[in-house]
Amino acid sequence: MTTTSVNVIQSRDNAWVKDLRKLAQDSTAYRKQGRVWLEGDHLCRAALVRSWQPAVAVFSESFWQNVRTQYEDVAPKVIVIADSLWAGISGLESPAREGMGFVMDLSASAELQADAPTVVLDRLQDAGNVGSILRSAAAFGFTQIAALKGTAALWSAKVLRAGMGAHFGLRLVEGLALEDLDALRVPLLVTHVHAGDYLHRAALPWPCAWVMGHEGQGVSAALEARAFQRIRIAQPGGEESLNVAAAAAICLHASAANRDGVPG
Repeated sequence: MTTTSVNVIQSRDNAWVKDLRKLAQDSTAYRKQGRVWLEGDHLCRAALVRSWQPAVAVFSESFWQNVRTQYEDVAPKVIVIADSLWAGISGLESPAREGMGFVMDLSASAELQADAPTVVLDRLQDAGNVGSILRSAAAFGFTQIAALKGTAALWSAKVLRAGMGAHFGLRLVEGLALEDLDALRVPLLVTHVHAGDYLHRAALPWPCAWVMGHEGQGVSAALEARAFQRIRIAQPGGEESLNVAAAAAICLHASAANRDGVPG
């Protein structure tokens, strides 16, 4: 690829600076703009490894001097921003150390893939939990995330950082209503604190869709009523419940380890 242009920006009133600030600081701006801001070397490299093509590559002036030969052809447009302006855009704790980001175009909202191994997110509020679950899903062979309305924005900066690059290997569908899950043709498994089969004894279907519920309220009654199977995790230590991200990691790993189990 040949870079079409390299623009150097020194003014805080520049339209690109204002636009990047909005993308970086407004967790749902990507829904209106159809593009998302990735910041930091790790996330940017993770996108490239999965063959995601940035529309625009953005660098702080000092960082650009060190990485120009690596990234000058990475996108059709390269923007270099004065160091004094970078901190006003960056969401990282140490912005000067990783002065780079990509603007990525997002495709129109995808439809659910009926037979994909799926994780359903039922109104999860904490961005760290959501990102952690995406990371576990990618690690354990689940390829689709179905987020119901009320779930934290999947492409927000906090979820992206917690996901550590998992986004780029997953099919992400958000803003779903309960009835949209009718498109799935895999059995729904829901976690329950006090009822259902113990995970370590259960015959788990594959592929399947694990449902992870709201941090305080759990899985909604309406969604639980649709479940093929209710599952509980043995807790011999006596705790009341597990953090939802921890529970998800345990359940998804169990499915990955039992992929020759009973089909749904």
